[in-house]
Amino acid sequence: MKFSKSFLLASVVSTALLSTSAFAAGVHPETGEKLADDQTFTYRILDEHSSFDPQVNEDVSGSEISRNLFEGLYSQDNLGNLVPGVALSHTVSDDRKTYTFKLRDDAKWSDGKPVTAGDFVFAWRRLSSPELASPYQWYAELMSVENADAIVKGEMKPEELGIKALDDHTLEVRLTKPLPYFAAMTTHSSTFPSPSWAIEAHGEAWTKPENIVSNGAYKLVKHVPQETAIMERNTHYWDNASTIIDKVETLVINDENIALTRYLAGETDRTEIPAGQFPRLSKEYPDQAVVFPRLCSYYYTFNLSDSGPEEFKDVRVRKALAYAIDRRVITEGVMQGGQFPAYTFTPAVTAGFEVPNVDFAGWSQKERDAKAKELLAAAGYTKDNPLEFDMVYNTSEGHKKIAIAMSQMWKQKLGVKVNMSNMEWKTFLNERGNQNFELARGAWCGDYNEASTFLDLMDSESGYNDGKFANAEVDQLLSDAKSMTAPQANYTRIEEIMATEMPIIPIYHYTNVYMMNAQLKNWPIKNAEQNWYAKNLYKVAK
Repeated sequence: MKFSKSFLLASVVSTALLSTSAFAAGVHPETGEKLADDQTFTYRILDEHSSFDPQVNEDVSGSEISRNLFEGLYSQDNLGNLVPGVALSHTVSDDRKTYTFKLRDDAKWSDGKPVTAGDFVFAWRRLSSPELASPYQWYAELMSVENADAIVKGEMKPEELGIKALDDHTLEVRLTKPLPYFAAMTTHSSTFPSPSWAIEAHGEAWTKPENIVSNGAYKLVKHVPQETAIMERNTHYWDNASTIIDKVETLVINDENIALTRYLAGETDRTEIPAGQFPRLSKEYPDQAVVFPRLCSYYYTFNLSDSGPEEFKDVRVRKALAYAIDRRVITEGVMQGGQFPAYTFTPAVTAGFEVPNVDFAGWSQKERDAKAKELLAAAGYTKDNPLEFDMVYNTSEGHKKIAIAMSQMWKQKLGVKVNMSNMEWKTFLNERGNQNFELARGAWCGDYNEASTFLDLMDSESGYNDGKFANAEVDQLLSDAKSMTAPQANYTRIEEIMATEMPIIPIYHYTNVYMMNAQLKNWPIKNAEQNWYAKNLYKVAK
């Protein structure tokens, strides 16, 4: 995504001009559709999110909630293009290293206080601060914000971060190097503003419904851990008059089949379709079963740290396990939701990315199986000395089915014995993040639409490099790519190194496979990042 020196977004927004009289008449002001009387959007999530705090959250479901509770500098439209959030526009210096954002003067917090540039300064300093120890602390480094590296390492104070409020409605950000996609990175929830007064008054308890202050289209009114979170419209939101959905409810339902049953009973408006059931449901409910590509990768990661098993230090073992996986059996036999077999980490749907032709992707599965047997035997693992290891995934029927399929392939083709176990989400994140595993499920959804959002996980210093893969050439290629206008050659080389070293096993690239209430309209199915905002949705009458 390229930007001119002055990137003006204010003219893009038309929703603020919507007629409130049209709402009163019960019709959509642009489409003329008759609106449902009840404008509540209820959707299912698999696990309790990690946090309501935008600088602490580290999962997809939490980010969805953050985008409804908070608003950053920029948001996205239904195609994934940038549109104004708190920022109306920005300018870039001639050396492309200083961004100056002009903020709207009508943005307010849910307690009525104005949203200022200082709220972003406070939030970004929190993000980089060792004191908070955010799981997304590394994102400040990734954005190349001046001094972020030293602050994260504890060598400089957060106050020295390259961000400054020139006045209440002008924010300056200084980068260490030009970053062509920097503005797009500000749609990520970790960059959203935070209310210093609420945090100082309540500490970690500031995100409780009775304490939280947010600046997005909604405010949190109820939270029952492991059950539900309920948000209602923030009447102080600058575009509240154009919002149609009044209430957003999340329901934590760990079992996909129970979630489907509750959806069919009318309890939710959206739920994921269980593995293998899309063909049937698309025939029975053609107006509700939907599928579309998603900017996400499903993979397994080897623990290559000192705490990892000695067996996985041998690249021949890692390659053998990766080659023996028949990805089409998983996508077409287990998942059956249009997922794409993956031989690289970065999905083809990534903007500006050309998937490289890594060697094993072009082989037949028979050829991959033969090579897997050869490599494992060369590594010393035979029928008399079988390879055995532990494999962990977070609790989900779909993850379990995939793990079983993989373990059976390894057993039948290679004589490998796998000990499978599952963990509750937060426990799983903690154990994987602390390298308390041998082989662990992984999934990554892009924080922004550029290949580095995936490949940066392979940087030896990345906070989400859970397997602790380290390669000096990869680190250098990633660093150089950040200031390139055409980094494809670097990305191709990184994927080639990954195919050679096999620090992870790519399994498939995602699609979203949903049951969606036919009354729910304007879902951004063409936005590969799936950054959706409830304020843009609406429900029509039956």
